[in-house]
Amino acid sequence: MNKKTTMPEDRSLLERAKKLRKNMTQEERKLWYLYLSKHSLRFYRQKIIGHYICDFYCPVIRLVIELDGSQHYTEKEQEYDKKRTAFLESCHIKVIRFYNGQVNLHFKEVCMEIEKAIAERR
Repeated sequence: MNKKTTMPEDRSLLERAKKLRKNMTQEERKLWYLYLSKHSLRFYRQKIIGHYICDFYCPVIRLVIELDGSQHYTEKEQEYDKKRTAFLESCHIKVIRFYNGQVNLHFKEVCMEIEKAIAERR
């Protein structure tokens, strides 16, 4: 994988991304502080890729991790998520999604799934 490839970035989203970083959800904080921030690979929070803000992104292996709250259950949001995933995949980025309940109730399993995705991308 080309590690030097820069991703397209919509700079108009910068302020929103900063705000989201400052106001992470409980589940984002848990995943970040208990796992991703200590990982040997570097992950970024609220990374802008194209016209989207991704919850967590590791550029070395081109992996996006998304945590979905209840708003993602609606048909409209599921369509938006499909479009977003298709765009990210067109940039050769793998997207994995977890619902907040998974992070809260099955944290160890979520971390194991992330490790599996990392191993597949190396």
